[in-house]
Formats: sequence, C-alpha cells, structure tokens
Amino acid sequence: MTTLLRRSLFTASAILCAPALSRAQGQARLLVIGGGFGGASAASFARRSYPWLDVTLVEPQPRFITCPYGNLVIVSEKPIEEITHGYDGLRARGVRVIQDWAEEIDPIARRVRLREGDALLYDRLILSPGIAIRFGAIEGYDEVAAGVMPHAWTAGDGAQMLLLRRQLEAMPDGGVVGLASPPNPFRCPPGPYERISMIAHYLKRHKPRSKILALDAKDVFSKQALFQDGWSALYPGMIEWVPLAGDGRVVRVDAREGVLETEFGTRHRVHVGNVIPPQSAARIASASGLTDRTGWVPVNTRTFEAQAAPGVHVIGDANTLGPMPKSGFVANSTAKQAVASAAALLRGETAPEGVYFNTCYSHVGAEFGISVVNIFRPSADGMGITEVPNSGGVSPRGDLPEQRRLEAGYADAWYTSITADMFR
Repeated sequence: MTTLLRRSLFTASAILCAPALSRAQGQARLLVIGGGFGGASAASFARRSYPWLDVTLVEPQPRFITCPYGNLVIVSEKPIEEITHGYDGLRARGVRVIQDWAEEIDPIARRVRLREGDALLYDRLILSPGIAIRFGAIEGYDEVAAGVMPHAWTAGDGAQMLLLRRQLEAMPDGGVVGLASPPNPFRCPPGPYERISMIAHYLKRHKPRSKILALDAKDVFSKQALFQDGWSALYPGMIEWVPLAGDGRVVRVDAREGVLETEFGTRHRVHVGNVIPPQSAARIASASGLTDRTGWVPVNTRTFEAQAAPGVHVIGDANTLGPMPKSGFVANSTAKQAVASAAALLRGETAPEGVYFNTCYSHVGAEFGISVVNIFRPSADGMGITEVPNSGGVSPRGDLPEQRRLEAGYADAWYTSITADMFR
C-alpha cells in the first residue's frame, strides 16, 4: 500500500464529513486529466451545462488521435488527419487547456503535480487517463519489440498506426500477418476483430495470396458470430482464428525473428506481427494509489469516485465497471454522469440517478458495418453495474447487404457526432 493511499484511508472520514462547497455565486474548480473520449467529453459538458464551474483540462498531446477509426487509417481507408482533433473548440468554450503530463494526485490536499513542476488545486477532479500497455506481460514484448511488432493500441502521436500501415504495404503478396489478441478486460473489445477484418479487406484488394493468423487468448469475443459471418462472406479462406482452447494464447515473442509463440510451444513465423498485449489503467492511476490488484480503478458506479479517493471521479478505460465495455461511447456517457455528480456534490446535493449507454459500431468491410447496443444502470449501493433487461441487441445475422451498408454509414455519423460533442 502506498503512503499516499494510506493517508487517503486514514483521512477518508474527514473528507466525507467536510462541508460541501457552495459555489453558486462563484466558480468551483473542476480539473480534468486526459483529453480523450472521457476527458474531452467531461470538459465540454461541464462548460455547457455548469457555467459556474471553472474547468481546466490537462493533456500532454496538442492534438488527440482517436483509436476509433484507427483501423481504417492502418489500411489506408482514411488519412490520419481525419481522426485528429485539436482543443481550440474547448478553449473557445472557456476551458483552460494545459499541455503537460499529470504525474501524481494528492487527494488529501486536492492537488495534482505536473511534470513541469507546477501544481494545480481542484475542488473536484475528473480523471480519464486511458490505459497503459503492460510491457513484459508477454515474454519478449517490450518497448523495443513494439517498434518491430507494433500494438497500435494507444493512439499517441499516431506513430504505431502508421508503422503497422507501412509494414502491411511492404509485406510481399503471399505473406502472413500474425495478430495476437489479449484476455479480458481490455480497451475496445471488438477492436482486434475489426482490425482483422480491415486488414483482410486491404489484403484482398492488394495482396490476395496473403493470410491472417489471428491468435487469441479468449474462446469467445464481442459480436463473434457477426464478424465470422462477415469473414466467411467477404474473405473466404484468408483468416484463421485460433481460440484459447486451440492454443491461441501468445506467451512469448521474438520480434527480431518474426515469431509468435503460444502457450504449448507452437512457434508461428509471420511477416507482419501485430501484438495487442494485456493492459491496465494508465500510470498516474497506480502512482496515485487508485488501482487494485487487477490494475484497474474500482469506482462508485453512481458518482464514478474512486473507492480509494473520494473527490476523484475516474472515467473512461481506466476504471472497472463489470459488464460495461471499455468503449468510446461508454466514456462519453459516463463522463457526463461524473460531471453531473461532481456538480451536485459541490452544491451539497445528492448525485443524480445514472443510466449509461453503449453503442459500438465495427467495420467488417468498406461498406459492411455491424453494431451492438446496451443500456446499463448502477446498483442501488453504487458498487455494481447491471444491464437493463431487454435493452440491448446486436445487428441481425444473414445476407443483408443493405443493412450492412446502412450500418457502415451510421458508424460514420456516430463518429462525426461524438467527436463534435467532445471537441466543439
């Protein structure tokens, strides 16, 4: 247990009993860390809905490159500029944007230390730091190996996406693309399978004698039947998916030799390797004593306050929310609940009842989209999440080309609308 977390536990009662901040005549300080789907959504929503909040966003990158639609960039269906967004729209709304790394949170002093040495005070904190790649979870897969076998699972400056694209372009026709998918939980559950689909789309057009070897640490995955129906219809014989039960879990990587080795010693030599390793909450969450032994942050599912630190609302991929997926839509939806809860608590009011939405579109081909929809509610005690009965659903199966074409268009419309909600 870190010293910081010990202090949090010893003083939790003091924090909970502290008088609520009434800022109706002034401005309470809402600090947001992370400018992605969760953080940008929170900052934008806070300024639109609670003008009495003084909102500051801390984000190290000058522009945000989205992971959604990154798979289309990898196969040259979209330029990276189309998924790159700046923060001028948030500034125009009145959000103070600081380009720096947040290093550590002191939930007792309500202070965040920045890498450049400054410290920021807050009344409520929205933490949306994203994920960290667990280098070393697969033997031989470290930062150096990722420069040869990219993961392309954190957007950053886009370098990993563009590296994987160049490797696919350079691969000879007849080559093998090896993709390793991680165990649950991880960012964007359908993401690896959309990537398999779009790489197959690229290979079918440009290198039709090539194959994809999809090695998986799971036996089932999101929208599995829909993806596999699409693979059979669009890319017959091109994709070999190997589940956990078939020795699909990659445990060792030799990036220099181009080898993916599975649990029972099978060595697969590939021309291009895309290794998506296990993940955890980003480093600031663990450095601040917010994560548990799983590597993720347990939260109150009504207010999204970290269980280890009241007043710190953790949203996006970094928290653990049971059946809710780590998706951009969930990050956007829960960001608004976290902000509404923070505003209510600052005014001494009860946090509002929550209802959370997820819609996740995936591309299987250029005009072939599929989707899943869910609605969730927090449990009465705020410690769990349940899916609302009969609220969800997936795309219908079958030979439905017009349905698939429409869903691909719906995906484009979703992307346009959610990024406008975040950044404008």
